[in-house]
Amino acid sequence: MGDAATRLATLAEELLGGPLPVRLRAWDGSEAGPVGGPVLVVRDRRALRRMTWKPGELGMARAWVAGELDVEGDLYEFLDGVSGLLWARAEDTRGLLDSVRDPRLRAAARSLLRLVGPYPPPRPPAEEIRGRSGGRHSKRRDKQAISHHYDVGNDFYEIVLGPSMVYSCAYWASDRPDATLEDAQRDKLDLIARKLNLRAGDRLLDVGCGWGSMALHAAREYGARVVGITLSREQAAYARKRIADEGLTDLIEIRVQDYRDVDDGPYDAISSIGMAEHVGAVRYREYADTLYGLLKPGGRLLNHQISRRPEPEEEAYEIDAFIDAYVFPDGELAPMGRTLSTLEDAGFEVRDVEAIREHYGLTLRRWVANLEREWDRAVRLVSPGRARVWRLYMAASAVSFERNRIGVNQFLAVKTPASGRSGTALRPRVWNEKA
Repeated sequence: MGDAATRLATLAEELLGGPLPVRLRAWDGSEAGPVGGPVLVVRDRRALRRMTWKPGELGMARAWVAGELDVEGDLYEFLDGVSGLLWARAEDTRGLLDSVRDPRLRAAARSLLRLVGPYPPPRPPAEEIRGRSGGRHSKRRDKQAISHHYDVGNDFYEIVLGPSMVYSCAYWASDRPDATLEDAQRDKLDLIARKLNLRAGDRLLDVGCGWGSMALHAAREYGARVVGITLSREQAAYARKRIADEGLTDLIEIRVQDYRDVDDGPYDAISSIGMAEHVGAVRYREYADTLYGLLKPGGRLLNHQISRRPEPEEEAYEIDAFIDAYVFPDGELAPMGRTLSTLEDAGFEVRDVEAIREHYGLTLRRWVANLEREWDRAVRLVSPGRARVWRLYMAASAVSFERNRIGVNQFLAVKTPASGRSGTALRPRVWNEKA
């Protein structure tokens, strides 16, 4: 029958209809496939059981999180080379043999079963979200989803994000080779503040305030009075301590609050940085309407949001199985055009859209480097599985931004009054010329 790696390689080539794109090492030490690049390591045959019973992305993700699959060599090169295979979408609820109708895939499934045995799959890793309750994007379920992602320990996020504690795309305003992630995050926060035309005494609502970095920057550098809201109690506690340490409690209030419950408008400006991805398609118009209603006439919204490429048939869009189960439960991405249209439908005048997806590839690679540099400590703080989730998620996301599979955009929108006086400068992009 041959060694395990040869049998797996033969099976993969049958499914791919071509040569294996990477080298493969199996649990028995055997290897097959091209040399000279990254190696996909199948450490345990349980990985194959997971993929047999849950083919496609989720089965592979479970094997990765459990440590049954690994990559030796350049993870980015591996993901870039085999992303079509690794992230192939497949639905299955009854087992591969019952659901796959293609005779070639049925034969492949039988070969897999002969190799791994007709055993039930192992239990999903503990890091997979369980027990979601309530309708998707209800307040209760959104709070559960946010807690799953953000309440894993502030010490862990300090490792990944670095001193800036900003969990969104940085902005490299300088081409200096020595520009740091902290420089780029500061420049991003300042770019947002200038786009919002913040002035001393302005009321700013920071929706999804994270660990308080935007609130601190707006208050410290511009004298704004800031209300930051988050659904994460750990984030709120961390942000409040930072604010107290800087002596800015008279300018900043941090609340554990859903954006739908904010009722103390009007605000001069609203920043929403990396939060709209959690809102969901069914709630996005409600989100836009709510923010519009919280602004005073002439007030500005800066909506910073990840986007996806539009599908030829939009009903074909599905939430990413790995991301949904392990990273951002219920997270959804919208095409850039839909976001713009929804903001306009809510009454906003969209004055500028800036696409910055290349900046996110740079940001994610810095985050991965931070995690890898303190890997052992990160594992102690969370778990081996959780650290593996983050390494894969961030590296795969970097490749997706670099390959234009997803993007990130900043929308500047104004609640323009009936007079038509938006307050926007005549010269576009004047915020790029800091006084």
